[in-house]
Amino acid sequence: MEQLHKPVLLKECIEGLAIKPDGVYLDGTLGRAGHSIEIVKRLESGRLIAIDRDETAIRESAERMAPYKDRITLIHGNFRDVKRILDDLNVDKVDGMLFDLGVSSPQLDDAGRGFSYMADAPLDMRMDEGSPLSAFDIVNKWDEARLKKILYEYGEERYAPRIAANIVKRRSEKPIETTMELVDVIKSSMPAAALREKQHPAKRSFQAIRIAVNDELGAISDMLSDSVEKLNTGGRLLVISFHSLEDRLVKNALQSEESGCTCPRDFPVCVCGFKPRLRVLTRKPITAEKKELDDNPRARSAKLRIAERI
Repeated sequence: MEQLHKPVLLKECIEGLAIKPDGVYLDGTLGRAGHSIEIVKRLESGRLIAIDRDETAIRESAERMAPYKDRITLIHGNFRDVKRILDDLNVDKVDGMLFDLGVSSPQLDDAGRGFSYMADAPLDMRMDEGSPLSAFDIVNKWDEARLKKILYEYGEERYAPRIAANIVKRRSEKPIETTMELVDVIKSSMPAAALREKQHPAKRSFQAIRIAVNDELGAISDMLSDSVEKLNTGGRLLVISFHSLEDRLVKNALQSEESGCTCPRDFPVCVCGFKPRLRVLTRKPITAEKKELDDNPRARSAKLRIAERI
């Protein structure tokens, strides 16, 4: 039976968007439409544009959102192309945008997608199944230095050198083809004390490889820059992140748009001419309340930041 997808921080997102019945809104990470359905329910003459890289998500969400199809435009694409997508739709500005940067529950629960370190599956991890680069390619073809770099930078994995070295050693004997084979390599690279920690030993490495497969940080940077340009004055930008690397990137980007000036600190006067475009509404990220955590443990690492176009 298909598990019911539970959108994280739903109440906080809907309140943060301050939805107008005649507004135009964008959900840049449609997933299984948990947030999108609640947005479109509040629209009358307005419009929702929903984007996802996962064709399965588009297909299944179209069925769930059928009663509201006259108010929805579904796009198979990457949110890093948000400006081009809106330009292609002849949409100059929107009144709010929401981006949920997490892997959706159905993707994690579908063992065949290879996102989970809890079930055996082919090494894949592609959000867009038509993309050429998979986790198998990274694990079996990238050199040791490059593997160590992504494990350090994207996974903040302190055992990155040992894991990278052991991946290269193991694949020299035969390709590492499944998630459980990779988990075995990761575990064999860690001391006993690390294996007893509450967090699964493969979590950080899987996160790092998933980010690399989908170029998530590059996509987030492109999205943050272009989405601000497409917001109406007073429009809201909401971003949900799930690990410190993403949250730091989002926080710094929003603060940069708020402070405006890009001149070096030692310049006596501003010469860059850049004006602030956002007002940050969340000095600290919004996190899930206890009631939501009891109902949906996957929300425990979710952090929501909100800014408003000025």
